[in-house]
Amino acid sequence: MRRTAPAAERNKGPILDVLRRVLPKRGLVLEIASGTGQHVAHFAGALPALEWQPTETEDSALPSIASWSEGLANVRAPLVLNVHQLPWPVACADAIVCINMIHISPWQATLDLMAGAARTLRPGGILFLYGPYRRFGGHTAPSNSAFDADLRRRDATWGVRDMEAVEVVARGHGFALEEAIEMPANNFSVVFGKV
Repeated sequence: MRRTAPAAERNKGPILDVLRRVLPKRGLVLEIASGTGQHVAHFAGALPALEWQPTETEDSALPSIASWSEGLANVRAPLVLNVHQLPWPVACADAIVCINMIHISPWQATLDLMAGAARTLRPGGILFLYGPYRRFGGHTAPSNSAFDADLRRRDATWGVRDMEAVEVVARGHGFALEEAIEMPANNFSVVFGKV
């Protein structure tokens, strides 16, 4: 029932270091694409003043998420959330966290994520994205170029996104880029604020 992703174990600490600084002190954090549930359990345990709502696109992922967060009073029961389907099951949140989704999904998922986040986040809310990105038209490391090619072989609609293109979409939905933070393994934490 409880699934484990080695990458989540490796990156949860560095991501938490950023979240401690950029998330509000209190309120509801909606996590989109919660995966195994390792991240939400780690973050919620470290940031108990925040309430966390994990989500995934498939019912089959929910038991693992629930198992990881068992005993954490500030984690709600996981929900199914598909960014393409409106309305989202959470009407209002103070922050949205989305880790390693936009490169393993069609570009339309990024468009719908931004549109849904604009509807869901309160003014001043934070949209936090994490993953690999291209910068200024090129890959930031040879390993990211190889990863991008592998993603596109698996599904032609997937791929490492241009951060500048993501920023343009975000700006069109009322978000301002606040920070792009270099992270281990050639990833970035990208922080948007809702204007």
